[in-house]
Amino acid sequence: MRLVLQASVFVVLYSLFAGSSLAEAPDCFPEEVIPENMFPSVRLETSMGDIIVELDRLRAPVSSNNFLRYVLEKKYDNTIFHRVMPGFVVQGGGYTETLEERELHPPIINESGNGLKNMPMTIAMARFDDPHSASNQFYFNLSANSSLDPNPKSWGYAVFGQVITGQEVVEAISNVDTGYSADLDASDVPLAPVKLLSATVLEEPH
Repeated sequence: MRLVLQASVFVVLYSLFAGSSLAEAPDCFPEEVIPENMFPSVRLETSMGDIIVELDRLRAPVSSNNFLRYVLEKKYDNTIFHRVMPGFVVQGGGYTETLEERELHPPIINESGNGLKNMPMTIAMARFDDPHSASNQFYFNLSANSSLDPNPKSWGYAVFGQVITGQEVVEAISNVDTGYSADLDASDVPLAPVKLLSATVLEEPH
């Protein structure tokens, strides 16, 4: 079955971020947030410095509105970056420091066919095996990760914005010491928590 969203034809999925799929039907059109601003900026205050991302709601409205609702509901506050892979990605948004999960909205439809690529310092939605399973977790690309872009044989991962300030903070996070976490049953977990202290929508452009 083909799904068409804003003139983008989505193709077959191959998941890179492991996890069980979510059975809940995807939310195709989350409620629009801050409708007067097509390119809102969000400050992510981390324990290693501030990162400001600019969202592209023109090309990624579903992912952007989804991200914004978690920001406005303060559900990213006091979470951690739980996956760090140097030269690849820094992933967060899903767990508190005690590895508790926040309440989730329904997963969203995958809009990886929006033309935005997984280039260095872009922000994109992480997901499970199901292509339409992205919810609150996101990642920063550290390199040109073309393997995460859609192609005729696999689904991609939806990019929805760009780091415009704090690239050095993302790089610093990517260099922290990592190891295996029995609680997450995952490698590449920072040995000392890297915290996302707060996420705030900025009113003025930066």
